[in-house]
Amino acid sequence: MTSRTPDANNPDIALSVRAHDRVGKRRTDQTWLEETWADPSTRVLLLDEGKFPVIADRSAIDWQGSLDAPAGQRVFLGSQHGVAQFAVLLEDHPADQKWAGFRAVAPSLSTDDAGLLVHAIALAEWHAAHRHCPRCGGRLEAGQAGHVLTCTACGKQQFPRADPAVIMLVTHDDRALLGRQPSWPEGRYSTLAGFVDPGESLEEAVIREVDEEVGVTVTDVTYFGNQPWPFPASLMVGFFARAVTTEISVDNDEISDARWFTREQMRTEAEAETLILPGGISISRSLVEAWYGEPLPGSW
Repeated sequence: MTSRTPDANNPDIALSVRAHDRVGKRRTDQTWLEETWADPSTRVLLLDEGKFPVIADRSAIDWQGSLDAPAGQRVFLGSQHGVAQFAVLLEDHPADQKWAGFRAVAPSLSTDDAGLLVHAIALAEWHAAHRHCPRCGGRLEAGQAGHVLTCTACGKQQFPRADPAVIMLVTHDDRALLGRQPSWPEGRYSTLAGFVDPGESLEEAVIREVDEEVGVTVTDVTYFGNQPWPFPASLMVGFFARAVTTEISVDNDEISDARWFTREQMRTEAEAETLILPGGISISRSLVEAWYGEPLPGSW
């Protein structure tokens, strides 16, 4: 297979498609929100600690009607195909329903369901982590349809945040560099990644993280695309980078092993299942396959 330059702005990155209109201007319209909630066509996603009800074959969210939804923190997600979508954040879900986590069913979900789900999970994680005001310790109260928390003591408002993280495929000639974490099963490898430091550009973060994790110096950092990853609150920003040095020295903390793979090696080992690549829901898989030039077998 001939070498090629991967396309930037890859449109096939999972979870990056605009799946719904967030209708942000309606979040402060309490009358409209109540009327919309009372509409029998309104759909509700139940969420409890990242889990949600799914249909019997686990291929879709088991959406509820708003009139039958249990009590909990309501979060307005927006509108999809002309139908209003809410999430209700629960403290304890009923035991008689089939519930699943995102990673377990994500590959089977439609783009519509997945897009709404990552929005809801991100907000649920934010609500769970922000019970008290970080300034004075006062109680936080939800507003704007679950998208703002206001301190009842000092009045300081808190807004949802996404933590930027870089994820990169390092290449050198016709080889790509993959690494593995100590806790992963044998054979599992992925692209390198890390969080952006305060006051650091995305490109600087790529250069620093690669050097820290595997001791390789890179240049020509090129943007590929991005993906929301609300576990708990990341925005994964994907890049390609060209290696200037090739000797590997892993940090033995975040990375226990790293290897250079030719395209032939990657295909052969993936087919033999001695190399287990990231799942298709991950931007890591998109980076690898964009470099390789076509889909590869196997996944986590």
